[in-house]
Amino acid sequence: MGGSRMTDRWRRRSQAERWDLGTRIMLCGTYVFEPVWSATMLGPEVGVFARWAMLIWLTLHALACALLVHAGMDHYLGRRPRPVRLIALVCGLTVVGVVAGVAAYPDAQPGHPDGPASGLVVVMAPAFVAAVSAAVSLPVTAGVLAAATVTKFAVSRIEGAPVSIALPAAIGLCGLVAAWTLTFRVSTWGVKSVWEMEHSVRLRARLAVAEERLRFARDLHDVIGRNLSVVALKSELAVRLAERGRSGAVEEMREVRRIAEESLTEMREVVRGYRTADLDTELAGARAVLASAGVHCRVVGDGHGLSTEAQSTLGWVVREGTTNVLRHSEARTCTVSLSRSSTGGADRLTLTMENDGAAGPVPAGGHRPIGNGFPGVAERLAALGGSVTAGWEPPDRFRLTAELPLPATASGGDPVTGVTPPPPVPAGPLPAQGKTADTGPGVVPEKTATTGPLPAQGRETR
Repeated sequence: MGGSRMTDRWRRRSQAERWDLGTRIMLCGTYVFEPVWSATMLGPEVGVFARWAMLIWLTLHALACALLVHAGMDHYLGRRPRPVRLIALVCGLTVVGVVAGVAAYPDAQPGHPDGPASGLVVVMAPAFVAAVSAAVSLPVTAGVLAAATVTKFAVSRIEGAPVSIALPAAIGLCGLVAAWTLTFRVSTWGVKSVWEMEHSVRLRARLAVAEERLRFARDLHDVIGRNLSVVALKSELAVRLAERGRSGAVEEMREVRRIAEESLTEMREVVRGYRTADLDTELAGARAVLASAGVHCRVVGDGHGLSTEAQSTLGWVVREGTTNVLRHSEARTCTVSLSRSSTGGADRLTLTMENDGAAGPVPAGGHRPIGNGFPGVAERLAALGGSVTAGWEPPDRFRLTAELPLPATASGGDPVTGVTPPPPVPAGPLPAQGKTADTGPGVVPEKTATTGPLPAQGRETR
């Protein structure tokens, strides 16, 4: 049960949240090895009591460095001020540890140019510089790196190591610390870049919605605004004529009624244009919208040859399915496919939308509400004899399937729409053109499917 909750909680995180958490665990987790490395750097002359004292001290140092890395990343992301106290704490622990090592073991180990104090510097310096680099600027980091290099050289000389050995050792430590620090800074920069990309995707979606609202407002203004201005002027003129007892007021009010009727018709045309959905247009729009959100969308098939009603209905399915992918999942891939099947002599067109990144089913006793889009789609399909189903499939798949009946397929009919192409016209005089029934493509309602509420993929609709 606990593992399932953790899995659901992880799936509900955005890509930026996952990357941020994973990077923090990786960087902070490296400090677990600081006490382990110290055991390999201390020689046999270090007593048991001193060894345990150093182990405890380095454990505290590693914990403080991990906290500094976490706080430094928050500061780099602009979530909190610079953690000055943590920086001072880590600096103090580092300096006290090195000074204590030099005071306790000022001499080199037998047969080795360095002693326990140099070992402590080799262990603590990379941890200290890398932790501080997450919270300070690059020039300050370079200064701290130089100080660590000078400290290593000085400690080696105090222990009696010649310059020919102390200098290469200090330079080698400088390279090690620089590589580790660069890894920390690049990782922190990567986290910030991922957050900025996610913010850009959300901002682009909001701008697209705002642009659509502006376009709708502009169309309403251009179509209705002028007519309403004329209505206002005509009404005012009619009022003044009526006050003076002139007969022209009646004619002006008739003109007002005519303009109002025209405005109502034009407004309906504008709204109708926004409420219609074409399948091919919606497929292209879904591919573009999902791509802007970082979802790879693959479309198989198109709506060529389908009736206007079928295209509009399936277009609404694609529109609502795309909205569901964006709002209720952390999808990386999505596939939209159209296929034709024949069962018992009845042909049906099936549209399937499948994506990953979906959370699990509703827990026992839980409730996960959905919006009004899917019930409306189910009603549209049921009016044409179709049906729609949706469900979660382990481990993280969500599939939406819509079916519509098609005319029976004749010999040589289109494999998708079931429309038979007209026979070739023979050469010679054309026969008399009598009236025939329309045999164009269409959807024949077979039954009315009752479709219940569909489950959302993971997040609640807000």
